[in-house]
Amino acid sequence: MITVKNSAQIAKMRDAGAMLHDVLTQVAAHVQPGVTTKELDHLFQKLTTAHGAIPSCLGYEGFPASLCTSVDSQVVHGIPSPHTVLREGQIISLDGCLLLDGWQADSALTVPVGKVSEEAQRLIDVTRESFFAALEVAKEGNRVSDIGHTVQRYVEARGYSAVRALCGHGIGREMHEDPSVPNYGVPGHGVRLRRGMTICIEPMIAAGDYHVRTLSDGWTVVTSDGKLAAHYEHTVLITEGEPELLTLPGYRKGEER
Repeated sequence: MITVKNSAQIAKMRDAGAMLHDVLTQVAAHVQPGVTTKELDHLFQKLTTAHGAIPSCLGYEGFPASLCTSVDSQVVHGIPSPHTVLREGQIISLDGCLLLDGWQADSALTVPVGKVSEEAQRLIDVTRESFFAALEVAKEGNRVSDIGHTVQRYVEARGYSAVRALCGHGIGREMHEDPSVPNYGVPGHGVRLRRGMTICIEPMIAAGDYHVRTLSDGWTVVTSDGKLAAHYEHTVLITEGEPELLTLPGYRKGEER
């Protein structure tokens, strides 16, 4: 069921989003060669609980960590490990959720580990840019498929693929709510966007084709061809005008970050 939030509920989600932005920014600043993904997970959990929130991913359907850390060809849901030591030139997606006062926030970004190749940096940049392109159509009266169509068109024009087996989602009291928000498709279909809806738009973009597979751990999704993947996500509030990024406080249209 799709939930439309009132002003008091939106205020709580705004607080949760601002907190998650602060936590993920601090974790991203610790990404460097020699750091383990488990260290990043511990930092995310420490910062989240210190702020009085709960790391939503921990235990979610059995997920064993507080933060998803997906390296290189891992698209999403990478499990942090003390044995995964980051190396110069890799890229890593940090995908985290938290629960504050009963309301969820969800966000992700992909960052370089030290100095990376031009190819890797371009993938990171295009993935982020595709989110902001999609944000242009995330407006009251448009449809969910307009978002996915925009992401697909943007990345394919630049030689990349939008992963199809995974998608964005609604969010509120639960981490995953209706509607689903795919990153591909034809425009003009699906749920019509209404003010007060909160959704997660999250392009998951592959350097090769869009096919993926899940590793034997039951969680980690990787590109089938072994090529790089990147991920960028924010919790978005649909308004009567420009959408608001609840997990990117202070964002103004045109300020692509």
